[in-house]
Parts: sequence; C-alpha cells; structure tokens
Amino acid sequence: MPITSNRHQFLAGATLLLLLVGTRGQHFATVHSLPSASWAVVFLAGVCLRPRWVLPALLAMVWTLDFAPHLVAGASLREVFEGGQAFCLSPGYLALLPAYAALWFAGRWYAQRHRQEWRSLWLLAAAALTGAAICELLSSGGFYLFSGRFAEPHFSEFAGRLIAYFPRSLQSMASYVAAAVVIHLLLVLAGKVAEGHKPTAAP
Repeated sequence: MPITSNRHQFLAGATLLLLLVGTRGQHFATVHSLPSASWAVVFLAGVCLRPRWVLPALLAMVWTLDFAPHLVAGASLREVFEGGQAFCLSPGYLALLPAYAALWFAGRWYAQRHRQEWRSLWLLAAAALTGAAICELLSSGGFYLFSGRFAEPHFSEFAGRLIAYFPRSLQSMASYVAAAVVIHLLLVLAGKVAEGHKPTAAP
C-alpha cells in the first residue's frame, strides 16, 4: 500500500483530505450518512504518504474543522475551550495530538514492512488495531480526565465508556481501511493487466 509515484501520492493525499473534510464533525461539508473517517485517514496517511509534514498538516486541518465554525461566529479560543460551545472541545482536546500521532506512526510502521503478499494483511490489521487502541486510550482518557465534563472521574466509569464507544470507532476505521485495501488491490490488478497488454517489440 505505500505509494512511490509522486502523482499517485498527490492523488492519495487529495482523496484522504476530501474524506476527512467530508466526514468530520458538524461543519458545512459534512456527509451526515457517513461515519467519521478521521482515524482511518490519519492511519492511511501514515501508510501511503511519504512526507513527514503530512501529520502536522492533518492535525492542523482537524483543528481548523473543529474550531473554525466557533471562531468565525465570534467566540475566542478560550471561550470555545471553557464556554461549552461544543461538548468535545475542551482542554482534553489536546490529547488528540498524541492520539492521532499514534495512528500515524502505526501506519508508518506498517509501511516499512509492507510486502505484496496476502500475509501482509495480518500486519496491516495488527498495526491498525494497535494504533486505534492507543488512540482511543489517549483521546478518551484525555477527554475524561481533563475536559472538566466529569465531576468525579473513576476507572470503572472510564472502562465502561471505552467498552461503549471504542467498538463503534474501530468498526468505522476498519471499514475505511478495508475499502482502501480493496481499491489498492484493484489498482495493482489493473496495472498488471495493462502491463500484460503492452505490445511486445518485434524481434
């Protein structure tokens, strides 16, 4: 799944960016019938895209999508964090930085080990699951402990929230990653077919 062609890198990056913008949050471009692709986008960017600046660029885009509607409406950044304009926007939001970085590095880890073999799918699944689990622990843990939305944080309550929400997030991520795998396999197959139909040089 890692992409070497600059042209294909650009196309993959543009596709992931559109998917992020189209499925994240309650902004003007949200496709409400689709689950959020944020986790999958960050993970797949780690797998497919070479430049290291892609991670901070994605984090900046996520920040923009989440905060811009409130800032444009006239709220200050402090008011957004402390004024309750949106339930998830709080001091605990900062935990998304290491959480999404975990997804990115899980994707990079897989990219370095990718082979055009079926058994690579096991590595891909392991990397996605590990990255998603760390992301969930960091993002949900940061929100639970530092958002100020929970008066008396307790481990049992946090564990219950993990059990309630993590499977849904993992299912959404798995759906997008699986779709990316299918698209990749189809493109590889199409490339081999096209290669086989190239005219051979006359002896």
